[in-house]
Amino acid sequence: MMVLTARRLAAELGSWRTAGPAYAALGDRIRLLTLDGRIPLGSRLPAERELAVQLAVSRTLVAAAYARLRSAGYVQSMRGSGSVVSMPGRGAPVHDDGGSGVVLDLSKAALPAAPQVGEAAARAAAELPAYLNGDGYDLLGLPRLRQALADRYTARGVPTEPGQLMVTLGAQHAISLLARTWLTRSDTVLVEAPSYPHAYEALRAAGRRLVPVSVGAGDGWDDDGLEQAFDRARPALAYVMPDFHNPTGAVMPPGQRERLMSAAARAGTVVVADETMAELRIEGDAEPPLAAFGPAVLIGSMGKTVWGGLRIGWIRAEREVIRRLVQSRYAQDLGTPILEQLIALEMLGDYDALLRFRAQQLDDGQRELGRLLAAQLPGWDVPRVSGGLCTWVNLGAPVSSELALAARDRGLLLGAGPRFGMGGVFERFLRLPFSYPAEDTRRAVGILAGAWASLDGSRSARDDFAPALV
Repeated sequence: MMVLTARRLAAELGSWRTAGPAYAALGDRIRLLTLDGRIPLGSRLPAERELAVQLAVSRTLVAAAYARLRSAGYVQSMRGSGSVVSMPGRGAPVHDDGGSGVVLDLSKAALPAAPQVGEAAARAAAELPAYLNGDGYDLLGLPRLRQALADRYTARGVPTEPGQLMVTLGAQHAISLLARTWLTRSDTVLVEAPSYPHAYEALRAAGRRLVPVSVGAGDGWDDDGLEQAFDRARPALAYVMPDFHNPTGAVMPPGQRERLMSAAARAGTVVVADETMAELRIEGDAEPPLAAFGPAVLIGSMGKTVWGGLRIGWIRAEREVIRRLVQSRYAQDLGTPILEQLIALEMLGDYDALLRFRAQQLDDGQRELGRLLAAQLPGWDVPRVSGGLCTWVNLGAPVSSELALAARDRGLLLGAGPRFGMGGVFERFLRLPFSYPAEDTRRAVGILAGAWASLDGSRSARDDFAPALV
């Protein structure tokens, strides 16, 4: 069982006080952290007295907050284990403004499976018997699949050979494997803010500290921030998403890519470029420029383009890096399933047609989301992006966590803005995917409008609030 210390919980809570009873605000903030995945289920909360000392409040206040969580089903009291985080019974109906009790989950920027997946799986299964005489343990990946991936990189301006590729169990596995292989507990890592939260988790688990550099939907990457982070922190590794950044949708310009790689070379930093969104282009004729990142370690995946249930990703790097990753991988897993690799190979046979289909899907989805938000929530700033799966909406007020909690109470799951940052920042922002069916998007925006109307407007008029993206 994970034991959450008072100091760590206080750091996660951030600025938890709001108008109204303090015990209710504390309880609601802990509940939101649970719903947002930042407090793992089954974790033991700190003792009431310890948390009271850390927060400089009375023990009575903490006890009342815990009691509120307990009565709502978010905390259970277990003999010998204290207060343990849980979730209310999932069988209970959830109000979603539609009366059906159906929960909509927009916490994932993802697409349903491509129509071709079923047929590709059938063809792959027919090919599988040819591989059954082998041992099935495949640390590098099938040579045919690595050749097909190498050909795609070469076509994008980065000459690549199969020996420079390792097939992984998706992009998250690739990030974790690179972090474990490259980082020690004394190392610093440069990351973007906001960024993909599970990348933060993997990098923080392997390194000493994360140094953030801001990224905005409109103004992109902070050039000065990048230069200073490399010069002062000397990070061992830099993790970036240069193409259709998650969650902002930003694309790094060619000149900035070159400056980033030059600064990294001076600092001796290994750059990891996460390209999982790179081929989900909605607008524009040209591929995002990848050539500047040729010396970097590149991560790709079919989770976003084909289907999240197809756990196929890859790492493109120099041969020596691949050799190091093979040695490190033995301790964690023994390779990628052969059948899933065969399905991936089938999908690559007509991949460009699939990407054109996805582009149309996403263009329609973005237009529909923009139209609905303009009609029902006209005060929000909704950037239009040229690719990817989501948009980084500016709410105009620091209420993202409150809004996510209010939406959850109505049956809609969202990742609040702070989920994509560190230290509770980005309360002014909300990530909204446009990759879901139109019916789900319409219903979700309706729930959002109701949740927005339920917020206490007096709390949103804080002119002194400064978001992290400046």
